[in-house]
Amino acid sequence: MIKMIIGYFLLYFGAAFLFLGAFGLIRLPDLYTRMQASTKSTTLGALSSVLGVGVLYPQWFVKCLVVALFILLTAPVSSSALMRAGYRTGVPLDKRTVVDKGKEFFGEGEKEETK
Repeated sequence: MIKMIIGYFLLYFGAAFLFLGAFGLIRLPDLYTRMQASTKSTTLGALSSVLGVGVLYPQWFVKCLVVALFILLTAPVSSSALMRAGYRTGVPLDKRTVVDKGKEFFGEGEKEETK
């Protein structure tokens, strides 16, 4: 009984964060904020959902842990690569953006001008 409660809680928790990630993709203004919101929330949502399935079905628990580890390692790396590619190719920031930390991190010379 307690396994079912924990498993379903993790599934609902994961579904809520996956919904927030989808909402962030729709609501936020530019590539960089969308990537940040979607990566953070969907990583947590997917991890919770996969672990919830592992708790509900103990015979799949080891496989779910492997999938969770894969998600944990690949999602932040891929979003970082996509944001870096977007910055280097000149995807503009939103006009309301106050600070551009990409200039400090990537340098002015790395950003290509697209016209």
